Amino acid sequence: MHDEQNGDNPALTELRRMLSGGLAKLKLNQTELAGRAGLGRTTVSEALQASGPVPSERTVVALARALKLPVEKSLELQRDAAGAGAGGGGSERSGPGKPIGEWDAHDLEVHPAGPGKMVVDGSVTPGVRVLPGYVRRDHDQVLAGAVRDVVAGRSRIVVLVGTSSTGKTRACWEAVQPLAGKGWRLWHPFDPTRAEAALEDVSRVGPRTVVWLNEAQHYLGDRAAGERIAAAVHHLLVSPQRGPVLVLGTLWPEYAHQYTALPSPGEADPHSRVRELLSSCTLNVPDSFDATALAAATELAEGGDQLLADALLRARADGRLTQDLAGAPALLDRYERGSPAVRAVLEAAMDARRLGAGLNLPQAFLTDAASDYLSQSDYDALTEDWAEKAFAYLAERVHGKQAAVHRTNPRPQRRPPGTPPPTGRPQPTGPVFRLADYLEQHGSTTRRHLCPPASFWYSAHSHITQPDDLDNLAQAAESRHRLQWAHHLRHLAADHGAPGALVRLAEMREKAGDLEGAETLARQAADHGNTEALFHLVTLRVQAGDREGAETLVRQAADHGNTDALVHLAMLRRLAGDREGAETLVRQAADHGNTEALFHLAMLREQAGDREGAETLARQAADPGALVGLAEMREQAGDQEGAETLAWQAADRGNTEALFHLAMLRRLAGDREGTATLVRQAADHGNTDALFLLAMLREQAGDREGAETLARQAADHGNTGALFLLGPLRRLAGDREGAETLLRQAADHGSTEALFHLAMLRVQAGDREGAETLLRQAADHGARSALFHLAVRREQAGDREGAETLARQAADRGYTDALFHLAMLREQAGDREGAETLARQAADHGDFPFDRSKRVVLQRLWPYGLDPDGTPTPRWATWTPGLRKQTT
Repeated sequence: MHDEQNGDNPALTELRRMLSGGLAKLKLNQTELAGRAGLGRTTVSEALQASGPVPSERTVVALARALKLPVEKSLELQRDAAGAGAGGGGSERSGPGKPIGEWDAHDLEVHPAGPGKMVVDGSVTPGVRVLPGYVRRDHDQVLAGAVRDVVAGRSRIVVLVGTSSTGKTRACWEAVQPLAGKGWRLWHPFDPTRAEAALEDVSRVGPRTVVWLNEAQHYLGDRAAGERIAAAVHHLLVSPQRGPVLVLGTLWPEYAHQYTALPSPGEADPHSRVRELLSSCTLNVPDSFDATALAAATELAEGGDQLLADALLRARADGRLTQDLAGAPALLDRYERGSPAVRAVLEAAMDARRLGAGLNLPQAFLTDAASDYLSQSDYDALTEDWAEKAFAYLAERVHGKQAAVHRTNPRPQRRPPGTPPPTGRPQPTGPVFRLADYLEQHGSTTRRHLCPPASFWYSAHSHITQPDDLDNLAQAAESRHRLQWAHHLRHLAADHGAPGALVRLAEMREKAGDLEGAETLARQAADHGNTEALFHLVTLRVQAGDREGAETLVRQAADHGNTDALVHLAMLRRLAGDREGAETLVRQAADHGNTEALFHLAMLREQAGDREGAETLARQAADPGALVGLAEMREQAGDQEGAETLAWQAADRGNTEALFHLAMLRRLAGDREGTATLVRQAADHGNTDALFLLAMLREQAGDREGAETLARQAADHGNTGALFLLGPLRRLAGDREGAETLLRQAADHGSTEALFHLAMLRVQAGDREGAETLLRQAADHGARSALFHLAVRREQAGDREGAETLARQAADRGYTDALFHLAMLREQAGDREGAETLARQAADHGDFPFDRSKRVVLQRLWPYGLDPDGTPTPRWATWTPGLRKQTT
């Protein structure tokens, strides 16, 4: 390391002189300075010592403000020092990545637009990839603000959420351009896999680095590494000595929803760290350009941007310029206009991706899977070279850019000598193909209710090689009642080391009473890096009374990154009365970076009577919900004032649940006006449940008009359940007309459940034609059971052929019980032969065999009671307030 005091880095020497002088002038020691600046003691010490690295911009800003030094001058010296350090091999520049100016946008996965050509002095140069002019929209302003923050020394993360080809990656690329001139680097973890690269090198990321997590599901959604990557990125963002950094990511909406949704009670929580990381950092990107953006695009087109001009000709009406530029319409056209064989291959690929197969699909799998997607006449018409022709057609590029299905070459995994080979079956030896993003998303939407045919499952079992892919497909088969295929796929996945499959088989052994077999399988999963399996082993050890063995496994889980196991064991200690042991374990979890553990530690301190310590720990927790939990404990202890104080602190930190909780406290205190004010504040901050509650209170108080007004406000904020659930209350009160009015309003706000129940009201009113119209609307909007109830209407009207057609449509959309129920109706009518025919069709769709406990199965699956005349009666006819409908 060079000697800063001898002049190798004069800017750093001058910066340290300024900081040391300010420290002496204020007569502070380093510990006091750390407290004032909000920095760690080690960070302050390294910033001041002569042999330390160049402090980050964030550290310098915090120290300058604490010492009352000129911030801009301090930052200028820091940047000069960092630049000198970079030239001299300083530590800041030793991290992964390269200068932003050395990157090409297309190498960072920005979609090329239109044909590859560049116009220079009137001549066309083919094969050169160019970008169209960029139109800034609302989300660009937020990104620009994040860039300003990192320039000022504050680390930031922004994850753009939007559907395929909406301009997310291009927006990130444009946002980082101002950083290129300031010496920033960009790191795109990619090789050998995105997740492996990220996990290996994130700890080496230095200050003034952009971490590029495009298609973030490949990092955060990785089964083995996703949670660890999220924790590492969180640590990077909150470590002052490593900043400033800018983390940019992109996600499709379905992945964002999957990672941020809370698990149901009793279910595993596989994305807890990811959910914490994504909290408050996602930014939506609209599907289409609004009028302002279209006007800006038009101006660029009129200025000579031919790519935008062409896109405006095709897509001005719907504003989907980015999708057009990415070739989406042409890709869709190739699917819709393709031959039956082409469509069969594409549909097999779409189904494989939406059910969990990996990006790289073997050609052998697609070819074998396609056969049952064809009708018999189309299958008979196939020629010997049909597959070769289909793949050649699909490989043709649209606009010189994307192909519907393109051949790809998976990178080989490079491992150090002596490292065990990866688990799983051998890689496919034939060609491997990847489905275009837009068609993948199109298939996930249009085919979400369809179940693949038998050839799909056979081909997956024969040709899919990756254990995790096999496990995903096993789960998909099970959820679609393809139980035999699920059995074979899961055992194949487990045989080749899929940790998820091993865990599920262990759970099955445990339920069967075979604890020894369950533990053997769970250990195999743990050996493959699945910390969920270790956690499951802890539960088995606790059930067996082996507390010492449970603790050993918990610590193994913690060493593998699963600190939730420590919290779990701490809670067991607490229930057993060992409060001191519980606190020790929770502190260990907190030391491992589990911020949720701080919440539990705060609860333990509160129970021990240390209120001040409890409040300190709750504030340190990353989630303001810790303060809410502490407020609830204070309330239960009768300390209303203390509860409100803590809830207000949580609300000031952006927790809308706290506002709602405060409203409940005000209600208990009899402060109706204060309750209404806080409920409205909570609603303004996105808590629509607050408005819904107020609507229910108004309804119970007899203020129906006020209740409807509030319910509509909740619906306008996205809570259609408010209008929907007021309907049954009106019906129970005898106001059928009012109930129907509210349900119609809920339907107008997009509630398919409301359409369904309106149909049931029409049935009870004797309007069968109106009921059928509403059921069709509900079916068109995704209510699968609506098709079945249409089938019941047809069956009762004597139209058996129409009833069977509708029941099959319901089964094809995923409501596989429809044919079975129809068989039950035939059985009740005495038509045993017709019932058996339908039962066989139900079995073909994956439903239960007809000869197994017909009546019991019917009672378990039938979602509606039967009136004496056989008319289905919705169960919400007997609802009480507070109960919710489960499913339609």
